[in-house]
Amino acid sequence: MAVIIGEDPLEQYILEHSSPESPLRAEIYRAAHVRLIRPRMLSGHLQGNLLKMIAQMCRAKLVLELGTYTGYAAHCLAEALPEDGRVHTLESDDEMEDFIRHYINRAEYGHKIKLHIGDAMKLLPELMRQNDFDLVYIDANKRQYPDYYKLIIDHLHSGAVILADNTLWDGKVALEPKPSDVQTQCILEFNAMVQADERVENLILPLRDGLTLIRVK
Repeated sequence: MAVIIGEDPLEQYILEHSSPESPLRAEIYRAAHVRLIRPRMLSGHLQGNLLKMIAQMCRAKLVLELGTYTGYAAHCLAEALPEDGRVHTLESDDEMEDFIRHYINRAEYGHKIKLHIGDAMKLLPELMRQNDFDLVYIDANKRQYPDYYKLIIDHLHSGAVILADNTLWDGKVALEPKPSDVQTQCILEFNAMVQADERVENLILPLRDGLTLIRVK
């Protein structure tokens, strides 16, 4: 079952003994919980720090994010990049744009974040042609995870990394999905697709709702 960071004493210990959240990211986290309907979608302190550290370890310069939501993860990724690095982040919900841009504009690394509003399936082909991404973070429409993977994988160089969020889906992946549960079915399809792909190595971490690390050979 996924590890959900909350009020458990051990979970609090983990947070207290991890690198602190930046003040701006803490503000985004609080604003999401006060103003937005589904704040659980936000990456949060622990996962945000992991994203930042992976980007640093990969020495990433160009990053692609599918599913901006509040921009929290984009901030974590942008913090890790060199001055000329860029995070291209895609968000389908145009009602989130003002919230996202407000915090991007306040960040000292905001110039590293390029926000694209629109359907990822329409935006991806051109972005993949124009950029040689070192790191891809998938956290958008779960029904389209297999489609995202198919559009992305052929364009990535050896050593590139894909991170896919929510791949344990509240433990539903270990159960027989209901015929009407398309999201679970598509995550199962995605997990199976990655596992069968000989071009990559993969590992599912039981962090929050599951985070799959995929490395192109």
